[in-house]
Amino acid sequence: MAGGKTRAYGLLPVVSAMALSACATPQVDIAQPQVAVPAEWQVAEPAPISTDLTEYWTMLGDPLLTSFVEQAIVENRDLAQSAARLDQARASLVQARAGWLPSVSASGGASRDLGTNPRDGVQFNLGADASWEMDLFGQIGGSVAASQAELEAAGYNLADLQRLIVGQVAIATIQARATAQQLVIARSTLEVQDDNLQIARWRNQAGLVSSLDVEQARAQRAQTAATIPLLESSLTASANSISTLIGEAPGRVYTALVVDTETQVPEPPQLAGFEAPAEVLRRRPDVRAAEATLVASTARIGVARAQLLPLVRLSGNIGTGSVTAGNLFDVITGGLLGSVSQLIFDGGRTRAQVDSAEAAARGSLAAWEQTILGALEDVESAAVDQRTAGERVLLNAEALDAANNSAILARSQYQAGLTDFQVLLTAENQLLSARNSLVSAEADRASAFVRLTQALGGGWTGTDSPFPPVAMSAASDRTMP
Repeated sequence: MAGGKTRAYGLLPVVSAMALSACATPQVDIAQPQVAVPAEWQVAEPAPISTDLTEYWTMLGDPLLTSFVEQAIVENRDLAQSAARLDQARASLVQARAGWLPSVSASGGASRDLGTNPRDGVQFNLGADASWEMDLFGQIGGSVAASQAELEAAGYNLADLQRLIVGQVAIATIQARATAQQLVIARSTLEVQDDNLQIARWRNQAGLVSSLDVEQARAQRAQTAATIPLLESSLTASANSISTLIGEAPGRVYTALVVDTETQVPEPPQLAGFEAPAEVLRRRPDVRAAEATLVASTARIGVARAQLLPLVRLSGNIGTGSVTAGNLFDVITGGLLGSVSQLIFDGGRTRAQVDSAEAAARGSLAAWEQTILGALEDVESAAVDQRTAGERVLLNAEALDAANNSAILARSQYQAGLTDFQVLLTAENQLLSARNSLVSAEADRASAFVRLTQALGGGWTGTDSPFPPVAMSAASDRTMP
């Protein structure tokens, strides 16, 4: 550690990476990121949190949101695609490991001569061929190491996708809750404005006020009524988005949100004192996937270099033939051949493959460094969002209290003829704005909590295994390596 900072490679788990690289000959060192990871966060208290963020969505206390998230984990089609890619990576590893084993094939046949001077009877023959490539210079071992790292990266990519989708479902549900609440506010405000319009008409008929009050009341009511279709459209779009994320056709989610309009926007717990940046990076599946991708790219360099070195292959065959099945094995013939081949000239193609592999490794290193920087940015920004969103909720709650009191006073004074309608109109508009602002601030606070827990590595079932299990029932069966 220097200057209060340390390098990412001193903090992130690279034991598996070094073990994989050791399998390949020629030896290729794993490049290390030149990103300084701070020892502490800039905006958080030093004490680490002890809360398990694996299933952070349950901390919001919204059963409907929890059910949506859990269904998305099982049914989301993007997760199913990622699980299929994990299966492909697993199959590729099996293929790479098969290179260490000999290839054996068998053949057999029966024939009968026709024409002039044919041999009597049916001729039978059996044979077998075998070949084995000696991995003297690590071409097969490098391929296996690369496939192992690619399988690890596929597992972490699946986990990271779950982390992101869980956050999308949670935030979409929070925003839908806020829209549903604003729809309730608009409808209740419309009822009050209907009363105001009726009062204005009565007072106008009594000659107490001019028709200006009636027209102002009518305009205010129409403006509020116009927001209702817009909110209904927004709620429908949010519900349909959630339906897609949880893997079902639109309809049920919208009904559930409309029926459950009494539920408020969830109030999240306050998170502070995060774990050290190095520990957070260790828990981020995207960072670990980027590291595994670098290991795979580095192993591919060794594979490409090994093609420039001699290739040793052993092959053999055995066969037998007879005119009757009973004495088929009386005469057996066979042979064994060892061969060495060395690339002399291919127009620079193999050398170019080495250069390409080295460039790919440099790109993977830059991607790892970018992922580390992005993870640090996520936490720092989300922590500020959480704090400021909480402050805005308190301030908007105070503004709502004042606006509510002002509207009550203005309504009573207008009914008593002590003030004009413009004062009531202003007070009613301030109240409507304050109610909507408070709901929006509460939604921002809950969304900030989701983004912060995502940034801290929550939302997936993390273990020390390089192949993380996904927290799902049906999907875990298809995704576990």
